[in-house]
Amino acid sequence: MNRTIKDATVKRFHYDDHNQRRTHLADFMAAYNFASSLKTLGGLTPYEYICKIWTSEPDRFILNPIHQMLGLNT
Repeated sequence: MNRTIKDATVKRFHYDDHNQRRTHLADFMAAYNFASSLKTLGGLTPYEYICKIWTSEPDRFILNPIHQMLGLNT
């Protein structure tokens, strides 16, 4: 995962300051966790997979992962 992050951020873009890199990293992580489906997770996004596991095994979690999604929860 570290290489994936590095390849998608600092190896492809030049940042003028630390805040610009931090913003791009946050955007990349949101896109990765909520939009990119992964073959190893059965075609689900990491967030969808966590929600699926939470419904079948809620005792493994301290917090409800549905409440961790950015934006409005409807």
